[in-house]
Amino acid sequence: MASLDVLDLKGKEIEKISISNEIVKQESNNEILYQEVRRYLASIRSGTSSTKGRSEVRGGGKKPWRQKGTGNARAGTIRSPIWKGGGIVFGPKPRNYSFKLNKKVIRKSKFIAMSEKFKEKKIIVLDKLAFKKPKTKKAYEILEKFELIDKKVLVILENTRGDEAISFRNIENVLVTSAKSLNTYNILISDYLVFTKNSLTELVRGLTNEGS
Repeated sequence: MASLDVLDLKGKEIEKISISNEIVKQESNNEILYQEVRRYLASIRSGTSSTKGRSEVRGGGKKPWRQKGTGNARAGTIRSPIWKGGGIVFGPKPRNYSFKLNKKVIRKSKFIAMSEKFKEKKIIVLDKLAFKKPKTKKAYEILEKFELIDKKVLVILENTRGDEAISFRNIENVLVTSAKSLNTYNILISDYLVFTKNSLTELVRGLTNEGS
């Protein structure tokens, strides 16, 4: 059973917290990491190009002229794709790029990503974070104490709507998430992971329950 130091806000060790070897002692597997990162990025991707077909273009409800006797070609609507201002044929539409991946693979990828940070000693566990009101200065001072100001930091909290989350979110290069929403991509792109004791416990419980 591996363990991590639980620190107070001054950097002093208070206790040690046990964490399953399954979570922090995995062998690296680039293929699994690649598949999960690809799945995550695809899930948040959205199309930005969109065109209107003939049924979506405004106007054109009335037949422009009678069917016969005018000498003109037959026309049912002025919004036909062959008319100026008409609909677009086979134009781009926003699409869903997401795809499914086996839950066991997603879970395994989190273990591998956590293991890499554990081996690099880039996981910090704080006893607790309790702000009486949003205060970015206090959050900045905490990062400064642990020499994380110039690093890309992922702060994992129990609640991302609290004053603590608001305070850290205001700082550049700091990403705030919850234990439930933690994903492999955010772990990999971060230099350091900062947990509270409770958020780490929640993450461990969630990951171990997934496999039961």
